[in-house]
Amino acid sequence: MRLIRGLHNLNASLPVDFDGCVATIGNFDGLHLGHRRILESLQKVSAEEGKPTLVMMFEPQPKEFFAPDLAPPRLAGFRDKFQDLRDAGIDYLLCLPFNESLRSMSAAQFIQSILIDGIQVKHLIVGDDFRFGCDRSGDYAALETAGKVSGFSVDDTPTHEIAGDRVSSTRVRKELARDNLPMAAELLGRPYQMSGRVAYGRQLGRTLDTPTANVLIKRSRLPMTGVYAVHLIEQEGGEEYIGVANLGVKPTISGEPEPSLEVHVFGFSGNLYGKHLTVSFMQKIRDEMKFDGLDALKSAIDSDKKAARAYFASRPDSFRFDR
Repeated sequence: MRLIRGLHNLNASLPVDFDGCVATIGNFDGLHLGHRRILESLQKVSAEEGKPTLVMMFEPQPKEFFAPDLAPPRLAGFRDKFQDLRDAGIDYLLCLPFNESLRSMSAAQFIQSILIDGIQVKHLIVGDDFRFGCDRSGDYAALETAGKVSGFSVDDTPTHEIAGDRVSSTRVRKELARDNLPMAAELLGRPYQMSGRVAYGRQLGRTLDTPTANVLIKRSRLPMTGVYAVHLIEQEGGEEYIGVANLGVKPTISGEPEPSLEVHVFGFSGNLYGKHLTVSFMQKIRDEMKFDGLDALKSAIDSDKKAARAYFASRPDSFRFDR
């Protein structure tokens, strides 16, 4: 998959014989089953029409631009989105900066400048709630009308439901916030994940007999917090591990609170610094808590490790690696 950042890079990034694409537009925050249905439809049309697939998204996400302090926590960082779309077989990812210029663009300008002149769209697939243009004035009807004039077709994807409710990123966040990891996994089609590179931290875990990998998640807000039994994949080599992780702000440790993900990997004695880990949250063990000193923290960590090991021991057929 080729990443194109901004409309100004389109000509340099597309082949000289580029003759249009089938496209979709959205945040794709946490690639849930509703998103996957859209991508499946996109690839079906691509195969029928012989045109490449293109996904368009925005950075920052529109809600983050309009109200950064009120925007919901992201389910996935940009790198995670890129990897998910690449793994789904998408040909091009166009990332447009959501700025004042794009915000003030009318629906008609968006259609002409971006869809027609920019990506030369031949077929567009959008969700049934898709809105675009200044003040969200553009909708499916506007796209359909413009397509009849300009020679592109439009489909909307019906709502995908599980247990009688719509599958959406908002619903995934709600399930994570209420610690319903099994339902979040059902909506996503896999356990909820975060990924990042392992960096040097305070190395306090070593003094507590629990060395941890400090995974840089680059989040200002978290969709959930607590201590979890986790499954890990080292992306470069594909090695798999299990362990226990703390996701939160480490309230017992002094210093400025900021979101962090620290993972203790069971049975591992090597060096993970610089490695990129994907961490899947399998079961919540407890809420993040502030303890009265390091001795109490160490006792809680020992209990957390036992709980995580017990969780994985009860599911011996779920993993391919040595526990």
